[in-house]
Amino acid sequence: MTDSRLLIIACGALAREIRDVIDLSGFDGVEVECLPAILHNTPESIPAAVEERLDAAEGRYRSIFVAYADCGTGGLLDRVLEERGIRRLPGAHCYEFYATGPRFEALHRREPGTFYLTDFLTRHFDRLVWSGLGLDRWPGLRDEYFGNYRRLVYLSQVESQALIEEARTAAARLGLEFEHRHVGYGDLGTTLVEVAQGVPA
Repeated sequence: MTDSRLLIIACGALAREIRDVIDLSGFDGVEVECLPAILHNTPESIPAAVEERLDAAEGRYRSIFVAYADCGTGGLLDRVLEERGIRRLPGAHCYEFYATGPRFEALHRREPGTFYLTDFLTRHFDRLVWSGLGLDRWPGLRDEYFGNYRRLVYLSQVESQALIEEARTAAARLGLEFEHRHVGYGDLGTTLVEVAQGVPA
């Protein structure tokens, strides 16, 4: 039996932003279920995790949308979704859909050696990057991981001076030039609005 109009199966790294878009747009009847953000450390496990949630949701929703980009799955996520006729976010990763494709391409072409942060990654830099890569225990790994990078670009979703300073500090710790671009929700926002509005009442 259908119990909601729309289910969004999302990456946990997008939870706050998805809720913000839904609240700002005033949509009702949208349910969000987030998978652990740590899946990004093993992107090959993302398709199976999404497929498991799709199986559990089968027949319960009038529409399902998957709030992931390809996220390093090498097209495997698309195979799962295409079999079921389910859409996902555009692009290869969150940096692209936040910045939007053309803007991200321009950033990348200008300096391919760029490390990107979002609001989520800035808030969790110590856990996911510094400690996650072992830099707290083996500082010498910094040059191994980031020796070919030249700059850090912080793609912000909300305007927060505190987050800008955290991202600036992260760039300094990695020995990279710092650049900030406020991009908002980009294609995440426009796509979610389009999907929610397209679901029949």
